[in-house]
Amino acid sequence: MQSSNHESGFSVRLADPDAPSALGVETDGRNFFRRRRNRHGRGLRGEIMLPTHPGYRTRADRFDDMVLDSAQRLHDIWGKTLDGVRFGVDEIPPDLEQLAANASMAPMGSYTPAAGGDGPTITVYRRVVEQACSTVEELQDLVHDVVVEHTAEMLGVAPETLDPVYRRRY
Repeated sequence: MQSSNHESGFSVRLADPDAPSALGVETDGRNFFRRRRNRHGRGLRGEIMLPTHPGYRTRADRFDDMVLDSAQRLHDIWGKTLDGVRFGVDEIPPDLEQLAANASMAPMGSYTPAAGGDGPTITVYRRVVEQACSTVEELQDLVHDVVVEHTAEMLGVAPETLDPVYRRRY
């Protein structure tokens, strides 16, 4: 195909969807991606990522599972002692800006005693724990250690007596 240097009469102009069309053609105001993805009004035909693929669950979901696994392990060992204890995950500590201003270390978790009819709460801060680890195995171990440390603080016992494998996996 040869190209020529002469100017053609063809041009492309992106129209404003709110403005009336200059050529008398009606525009419906829908954006390109919405029209393209749902051309026949059917929507998406299936899941984008299948449950068998590694990317199906987000990092936050996998982190939540690690906290729940650690809590379940402790509950299996200690039984009724841990009934009513809530385990949670937060992205960052609530006073992170103040800690950064004071050049203090950010906590990896916290223990909140029972108050107002709610049971005690142990919270693990996801971003702080993730930044301290370089592999998934280290992350699992550190999550378990944080859960054990704050559960031991709640019960008033040493972490080594709470879980026999505390800090022995490194």
